[in-house]
Amino acid sequence: MMSEYWIISAPGDKTCQQTFDTMNNLTSKQHNLCSNYKFHIPDLKVGTLDQLVGLSDDLGKLDTYVEQITRKVAMYLGEVLEDQRDKLHENLLANNTELPQYLTRFQWDMAKYPIKQSLRNIADIISKQIGQIDGDLKTKSQAYNNLKGNLQNLEKKKTGSLLTRNLADLVKKEHFILDSEYLTTLLVIVPKTMANDWLANYEKITDMIVPRSSQLIKEDPDYCLFNVTLFKKVTEEFKLHARERKFIVRDFVYNEEELAAGKNEMTKLMTDKKKQFGPLVRWLKVNFSEAFCALIHVKALRVFVESVLRYGLPVNFQAILIEPNKKSVKRLRDVLNQLYGHLDGASAGGHVSSADNVDIPGLGFGQSEYYPYVFYKVNIDMVEQTKL
Repeated sequence: MMSEYWIISAPGDKTCQQTFDTMNNLTSKQHNLCSNYKFHIPDLKVGTLDQLVGLSDDLGKLDTYVEQITRKVAMYLGEVLEDQRDKLHENLLANNTELPQYLTRFQWDMAKYPIKQSLRNIADIISKQIGQIDGDLKTKSQAYNNLKGNLQNLEKKKTGSLLTRNLADLVKKEHFILDSEYLTTLLVIVPKTMANDWLANYEKITDMIVPRSSQLIKEDPDYCLFNVTLFKKVTEEFKLHARERKFIVRDFVYNEEELAAGKNEMTKLMTDKKKQFGPLVRWLKVNFSEAFCALIHVKALRVFVESVLRYGLPVNFQAILIEPNKKSVKRLRDVLNQLYGHLDGASAGGHVSSADNVDIPGLGFGQSEYYPYVFYKVNIDMVEQTKL
């Protein structure tokens, strides 16, 4: 299935239905180059020519902005789903329908975008709505990312190397001499290849070490964790001489209350993340739908404004949604240019490159592609990596 659709418009013949039938016969029925659908745009308020010219430029910017935010919401939903990311596409719906269906059966939302309002007002309503979504997304994603980051940091401390990981889960009360006025127990990380060296020599690192007080608590592929008990007054000297022998003393105080608090923090963060996950996914789904629907309404506004500027008044054009067959794009372009090339004497050949395209009001406003008929592209793949 192609993710790219085109919206074009052409002047009405005797009737707009005739315009659609002629184009549909040539492209779809005879040559199977594409599938065509009528793209329904209601009778919008035209306003003055000057207003349309100014609005056309602003709608181009609004189109880019709305698409950016729609993609941002979709990409963030993918991030939040994490290991369920393969379910992303089924969560990206517009008005509870899949994106191709929403597009091919597009109906203007009269409640959200009343057509009695001016075109400028409708554009402003969309701009405010998307600005709100963008602001809310920043706030919600920051809060969730902070929570996720804190949790990841704690998880790293549980699983890293003995040099860096949290030792609280590995040690027990019996590994320590507690509440002694003179003695203390240290935890020492020893490279695995030097474990025998440690056991043979730790009692000689300084004076005042309790004999046979060291035992192996834990090992990982590279290091061993030992405890050792000594007199408090030689602690700093012991750390210094141990480091010279490549034995690293980890700063650790055994305190049952603090250890329990650490475990509770992990549990609390995991609970908070689970609590926030459901509402956040729902918010992202709802606001993806809002943003995508707004995007297609912007496309409809652009088609309307551009068609009036190109084809004049009274308003008489047919907007058509085209789903091109991937292998027939070039042939489809040729047929459309044969059909509509007469609309623009300056480009009887059909396509004008952006280098030739002078920025004339009502003629595409510096679009990278200009055709003798009104043309806009819609890409419904909202999570592709490459920018359109």
